[in-house]
Amino acid sequence: MAQTPETPAVDAGDPRERLRAAGLRVTKPRIAVLRWLSGHPHSTADQVAGAVREQLGSVSTQAVYDVLNACTHVGLLRRIEPAGHPARFETRTADNHHHLVCRRCGKAEDVDCVRGAAPCLAPSDLAGYAVDEAEVVFWGLCPDCRASVAEEPSHHHEEGRS
Repeated sequence: MAQTPETPAVDAGDPRERLRAAGLRVTKPRIAVLRWLSGHPHSTADQVAGAVREQLGSVSTQAVYDVLNACTHVGLLRRIEPAGHPARFETRTADNHHHLVCRRCGKAEDVDCVRGAAPCLAPSDLAGYAVDEAEVVFWGLCPDCRASVAEEPSHHHEEGRS
């Protein structure tokens, strides 16, 4: 959320203030979700639900999904959906950054804009659209999975050897 002359400065670290500034009621589940995601970006809804339950006790999965949807709708959270992996949520919303995603474990990392200001990339044909954002996902293997693959024994059968 960019600050404009019409919007007051909001403490990015205080979930209560962020919720109020976005016009949402301040509730324990909303605070817990924003706090968890600020320290654990790219978490799935199930990961968030588990963490919120550990912190608050009985909170339904549906309640967590409702919080994630409400906060995403007002721009407090960003939802990313890497193909073949569950949706993930993060609190970094004020820029047009991109992601590195591991093909094997699904771990995601932020990558700053590949060049210049949003939308970072210019399509060859706009087809009449007014483009204001580009979503780029770089795919590969994270360092842990690369190390794990390197340690796995070869599964190739060598013919002619006993």
